[in-house]
Amino acid sequence: MQTNENGSPSELVEAGSDTLSNLRSKSLMGVQIEVTVSVGKTRLPLSELIKLEKESVLQLDSRIEDPVDIYVGDKLVARGELEEVSEEGGHLGVRLTEVADLSGGV
Repeated sequence: MQTNENGSPSELVEAGSDTLSNLRSKSLMGVQIEVTVSVGKTRLPLSELIKLEKESVLQLDSRIEDPVDIYVGDKLVARGELEEVSEEGGHLGVRLTEVADLSGGV
């Protein structure tokens, strides 16, 4: 029987490691993750930025019908289209059109 550096049978260590990994991944599935939807961006001089006030409108580099990017942290995980979610009383939603392969993690 092979042993690891601690003298434990290596099969048990490997099996225990797999079990611990499965428990960790299952327990993490309930963790809430913040998702950011990016609808566009703009650049403006600092002089214009400091003049912004209530009711100011910033024109973005995108149009209403353009796809939006969905991020977790700084990782792009999906793209979609904005739509109104009527049963929620006028809230915005995103209908996904592309989703990254997240099987390797986020």
